[in-house]
Amino acid sequence: MPLPHLHPDVAAAFPAARIAVLTASGVRADRPWPATEAALARLEARAAAGEWRPADEHDPRIAAWHTAYRAFGSNPRRVRPSADALGRRLAKQGALPRINPAVDSYNAVSVRHARPAGAFDLAAVDGAVEIRFADGTEEFTPLGEPGTVQHPGPGEVVYADAAGVLTRHWNHRDAHRTRVTERATDVLFVLETMDGAELTAPAEELRALLAPHSEQVTVRYLG
Repeated sequence: MPLPHLHPDVAAAFPAARIAVLTASGVRADRPWPATEAALARLEARAAAGEWRPADEHDPRIAAWHTAYRAFGSNPRRVRPSADALGRRLAKQGALPRINPAVDSYNAVSVRHARPAGAFDLAAVDGAVEIRFADGTEEFTPLGEPGTVQHPGPGEVVYADAAGVLTRHWNHRDAHRTRVTERATDVLFVLETMDGAELTAPAEELRALLAPHSEQVTVRYLG
């Protein structure tokens, strides 16, 4: 599977964007992952004790995403960058969602490092994945809404393959088609930053959670 491609126009508009790409093959997400559950429990315990607060738009890691969203025409207070929304959810509810171990792993890393993260089931991906500006004609079916079809606005940054859009507003919402379930065996994970920072630490943390439950995990970087 080739690396996702950052379109030159997006790279030029957002030169500080960095993306870590982890490709995991032979994933076994149909059984417990103790280290992932422990990571989630630690985050939740820190939140309950008042030792952790979510990074918000005053934090440079999130502020850079708010600036980027406004630049491509999205309101980051209405459609929040994924790390922003997930951190707020933990602060409000006191817990992170439990979807399946693969998804839970990138959620834990995303919240801990305030970096957007996501994943695609490679069995459902059609051709190469590109991070590009939408032209307004593409179709997107949101996660959990298989009967809904949306059309991202022209200029909105999306992940897309040959069959359609995989994310809206760069990382705000994932598509239903490429969602990662407990049956996914080959998965492409991404971690993102918009402030030019290195992603080695969160990428290695995610790799460590994935490796015991995968046949192989590779880490590569874009940007």
